Amino acid sequence: MADQETPTGSSSLEAQRALRLEKAEKLRSLGVNPWGNGRKVENNAGEVKAHFGDAPTEKVEEDPTVFSVAGRVMMVRTFGKMAFLVLRDRTGDIQVQLRKDKLGEDSFGLLKLLDMGDIAAASGRATRTKTGELTVVADEWTILTKSLRPLPEKWHGLDDVETRYRQRYLDLATDPDVREVFRKRSRLVRYIRDFLDARGFLEVETPMMHPLVSGAAAKPFTTHHNALDLDLYMRIAPELYLKRLVVGGFERVYEINRNFRNEGLSTRHNPEFTMLEFYLAHATYEDLMDLTEELISGAAQEICGTTRLRYQGHDVDLGPGWKRISMADAVIEATEGKISPSDLQEPEKLKAVLLESFRGTDAERKAIDLMSIGELVGALFEEHAEHRIVHPTFVTRFPAAISPLARRNDQDPVFTDRFELYCAGREIVNAFSELNDPRQQQEIFERQVEAKMRGAEETMDFDADYIAALEHGMPPTAGLGMGIDRLAMLLTDSASIRDVILFPLLKPR
Repeated sequence: MADQETPTGSSSLEAQRALRLEKAEKLRSLGVNPWGNGRKVENNAGEVKAHFGDAPTEKVEEDPTVFSVAGRVMMVRTFGKMAFLVLRDRTGDIQVQLRKDKLGEDSFGLLKLLDMGDIAAASGRATRTKTGELTVVADEWTILTKSLRPLPEKWHGLDDVETRYRQRYLDLATDPDVREVFRKRSRLVRYIRDFLDARGFLEVETPMMHPLVSGAAAKPFTTHHNALDLDLYMRIAPELYLKRLVVGGFERVYEINRNFRNEGLSTRHNPEFTMLEFYLAHATYEDLMDLTEELISGAAQEICGTTRLRYQGHDVDLGPGWKRISMADAVIEATEGKISPSDLQEPEKLKAVLLESFRGTDAERKAIDLMSIGELVGALFEEHAEHRIVHPTFVTRFPAAISPLARRNDQDPVFTDRFELYCAGREIVNAFSELNDPRQQQEIFERQVEAKMRGAEETMDFDADYIAALEHGMPPTAGLGMGIDRLAMLLTDSASIRDVILFPLLKPR
C-alpha cells in the first residue's frame, strides 16, 4: 500500500506548483479540462451515509442506486490496480474505490495526475469495505479542478493560529470542526431572525455611513464622500436610526448588521463586528431581561441541544433563572471588602481602589482623576467584577454618567433603567428603557460635546435631527444590542472572537 502525497519540506512551493501545472497540461492533452465545469453532482456524502444508515454489507450491495459524488481529495491510498480516495464535501467525507478492472487503463491512469487537494468526482453503487467503511465503487470518475498548491502537511488542519485566520479557506478545507463553528454561527443568526419575526418584529437596514458620531461611546472610523465633499463615519451603532423608525410607527424593529469601532484588537474585540439591535415599544428594560433569557436559552437548546455548556474549562448553565445584581453590589462583591456601600459615595476611595491594580497608560491614569462617581463605579466593575461572572447574569442599575441614551430611573435618577448581560467573563447584551424626553436628551448631548472639547475621544456628537424626532414623540420603548460574535463564541466554545469571524482583521504582512 502507498499513500500518495505531494512532497513537502524538501521541495519548495514553486517546485510543487510547477509539477502540478505539468499534470494539469497532461490532463488537457487527455481531453480533461483541469478547471472545467458542467458536471452534475447529484449526491453529497451525508446523503449517501443517510441512505444506508447501519445497513450491513449484503444490504448495501443489493441496493441498485447509483450515487454521484464530488469533493476535495483529502487522501489517496493505492494498492496496485486499486485505489481509495477520500472526498470531502460540505457534509463530510466519503470514500471512493477506483478499480482498474472496472474503469479501464485510461481512466484508472488519471490517478497518476491526481494530487491531494484536487477536486474529484465519481459515480457508482456502494459497498462496505472489510473494515465496514461505506464506499462508492466508481464506474467512472474524473478530476474536476486541479489544485496548484498543496494542502497543509498531513491535511488535518492548520497548527499556526495566524495562518488559520489569514488563510481561512485552508482552515475550512482541512478542519471539519472549524466548518462546524461557522455552521453553528449561521444557525444562530437564523434562529434569532425566526425568534424575532415570530414576535412581530420587522427587520430593516439603516445607514452604514453616518454624518455624525452617534449610537455609542467609541472611536469611529472616518471616510470621505467625494461627490458631496463630506466627511462621514462608519457606524458605531444603528441605535438612533432605529429609534427614529419607532417614532415613525415601526413599534417592533430590528437589524442584524456590522458595526465598526476604531479600537484595539483582542480575544473579545474586532474593529468590524456583527450586532443585533432591536427596539420594542411599550416595553421596559425588565421586559427585555425576560425576552433575552428566552432568546439565548432557546438558541443554546436549538444549536447545541442543551442549555448546559462547557466553555473554556467552565460549566455554564443557560437554563432559566438567571441571576440579577446591581452594578454597585457586583463591585462590592468583587472587591472583597475593599469597598463598602458607604464608599460608593467617596470618589477618592473609589479612585484609590481602582489605581491599586491599574495597568493603563499615564494619560488613562490622569483621566481617572476627572471621573465622576458613576464613571468610577463603571471602571471598577470592568476591572474587578466583569471577568468573575461565569453564569449568565443581568447587571442592573447602571449610573447615569455612563448611560447617555438610557432612561433615568424614576425613583433614583442617579441610575438608569439599564442592564447588561454578562456570561463567561464578558458582556453579551446591553439594553435599557429608552430616554424619550427630548429636553433631557438635548442636555446629555450638550454634555457630550463639552467633554469632547475637553479632549474626550469616546463621545457622541450633538444630533439635532434626533432631538427633532423625539420632539415628535417616541412611545415608551426598550431597546437591546447583542454581540452576535460573542454569543457565537459561547455556543461554540471558542476562545477568541477571531475564531467565529470568517475573515478577522489582521495587520498585513
